[in-house]
Formats: sequence, C-alpha cells, structure tokens
Amino acid sequence: MCHRAAGRALAYIAQTRDAAIGGAALFAMAIGMGVPLVLVGVGAGNLLPRAGRWMEVTKRFFGFLLLGVALWMLGPVLPAWASMLALAALLLVAAVFLGAFDGLGPDPRNLARVGKGVGVLFAIAAAIVLIGVASGGRDPLQPLSHLSVARGGAEAAPGAQAVRFERVRSVAELDARVAQAAAAGKPVLLDFYADWCVSCKEMEHMTFVDPRVRARLSEIVLLQADVTANNADDKALLKRFGLFGPPGIILFGADGRERPVRVIGYQSANRFLESLERAFGTRTST
Repeated sequence: MCHRAAGRALAYIAQTRDAAIGGAALFAMAIGMGVPLVLVGVGAGNLLPRAGRWMEVTKRFFGFLLLGVALWMLGPVLPAWASMLALAALLLVAAVFLGAFDGLGPDPRNLARVGKGVGVLFAIAAAIVLIGVASGGRDPLQPLSHLSVARGGAEAAPGAQAVRFERVRSVAELDARVAQAAAAGKPVLLDFYADWCVSCKEMEHMTFVDPRVRARLSEIVLLQADVTANNADDKALLKRFGLFGPPGIILFGADGRERPVRVIGYQSANRFLESLERAFGTRTST
C-alpha cells in the first residue's frame, strides 16, 4: 500500500506541478505512517506484560514479518527468479523455526501442534515456489500458473494469455506507429512500463487479464515504452508527455491525436474500461 500511495502522490505532483501541495501530501503520509510506530514504541513498556516465552515467539514472528516486508519492498528491483528463491528460503526457514521437522514429544501441547501444522504448510508452500522457479515460473504469487497455460497450448482460454504490446523505443518510432494506426483508422494505447514499477505489474496481472478489458483492447493498437533503462530515448519519451516516470497510459484517437484522458497509476478493470470509454466512446465492433 505504501508503494501505491507514494506513487499516486508523485504522479499528482508530476501532473499538477504544485510542489507545495505535493510536498504537504508526502509529509502528511509520512506522519500518518510514522506516528503510530512512535506511539507503540513509547507505550510498549507500559502496555505489554513482562517478558517470557511468549516474547520469544513474538520476536520471531515479527522478525519473519519484517523480512517478508523487506522482500516485498525489494521485489520491484530484483529479478523475478531471485524474488521467488528468496521467498522460498524465507518460508523454509520459518517452517524450521515453527518445528515442522521436529518431533512433538510424548505429551505435546496444543500450541506446539498448531505451530507444527503451520510450519508444515510453510514448507509445502516453499516447495511449490521452488518447483515453480525451477520450471520457469516467474510469478511469486502464482508460481505454477505457467504450467497450466503451457499444457493448454492452442486450446487455452483467451484470458489465460497475456496482452501483447508492441515495443517503441524512441519518439520517432512512436510517431511513425501512431501515424500508421491513424491511416488504418485505429486508436492507439501507449503504456509506459518499467521492471521496478509496482502499479505497472498490478495492471498487468489484475486489469489486463480481465476478459472485458482484453476484448476492448483487441480494437486498439497497443504500444509499450519500457523505460527501465532510463536512457536518453526513454527520457525523451517521458518528456514528450510530461511524465516523471511510469505508470502512465496515453490514449490516441483514430485521428492520431492524443485524447484528454490519461491513466496514471493503477486502475481496476471497471475503472479502466470507463477511462477507455471516455477516450474512445463505445465499442465499434462486437
């Protein structure tokens, strides 16, 4: 959530160019996220009971939780396979600490049984992630999804295939491609993408896979500018549209002119369809 909130705040600053309001928004977000932590830290000594075995369990729990948060924050800048291996390692170590591979003893407590059961589930999850990355999967949340798509082959459902974009690498390529689409009477969608862009991946995995969105996009020429490298051509493309970086979707009509509707940040399938409707009107074909 903090990635998305910060991204929206930065997108707002880039669009409005109001540094005062943008800075105040970032400051308010920082205060809102930091004050509760300060209050908990100051009052923990008075509110919590004395240390004991429960404290050891609590420390371990929050230790793994913090490691998980750190892994989630590093996800956008790590290769997908590295993120999956790190996730599998974290799950496996957590399973060991929960006693998944230890004996319960002659008279185990109920809490020990629960801990062992959770540990076994973590170990199974780690095994699934490892199988996924070893077989070519690159989605930590769906490590085996690629196997079902590959098995379906040509008979796989249309919604199981990713939306295909044509890459443009410079302003000249973009102008040429938009002109070609205009000559053919087709609208154009330009998607700014980067490997570290969280909202870009949310759009890819949650919005573009929607069957209604896929059907609507089938009428549109889909272009994508991958600005991960942030080279001179990438900067020129971003500057062309006044963007500081992804996520951002620019829409061109069938006449080759940009529509006054932009998609900045993540949008659900319903909201994205509404944006397309405002830009292009109702569907021209069924």
